[in-house]
Amino acid sequence: MIVIHAASLILITALITLSWIDFRTYRLPDPVTLPLIAAGLAANAFVFNTPAASLVGAALGYGVFVAIEIGFKKLRGIQGLGRGDAKLLAAGGAWCGGWLLPGIVLIGALSALLFVGMLALIRRQPLNDTTPYAFGPWLALGIALAWVYRAYGPGLYPPVY
Repeated sequence: MIVIHAASLILITALITLSWIDFRTYRLPDPVTLPLIAAGLAANAFVFNTPAASLVGAALGYGVFVAIEIGFKKLRGIQGLGRGDAKLLAAGGAWCGGWLLPGIVLIGALSALLFVGMLALIRRQPLNDTTPYAFGPWLALGIALAWVYRAYGPGLYPPVY
């Protein structure tokens, strides 16, 4: 159990760091996201013995968000999702496995929408579809909650995915 707590400390510290950076700069730097992916792969391989779930999660997380990024740019002609977000979701998939990716994205999207909606109400201004907002902090929230469910839940994680 001490190893799971140590892994949790690493993950949560990295997610807080990335959230802070993204709120301030709209960037999720590779020197934090890429080692986070590797650490998630290692944690699942050596602690939980589920390397396949981790690999599938990382690949799906990255691939789906890159596809959304490219599709949105072609459709709207503007950047809507950054490659850092794709790497962060890959890290979430590496830590939590592929089956928790939809929950991570749902938590991230709903919390981001709630934040932006509350901001619009407080400012009493209509939403502008070209105003950039950091998505990383909300994605990090989804990853953190999914990790708690995955690591501390009572046998709730499927053994292979």
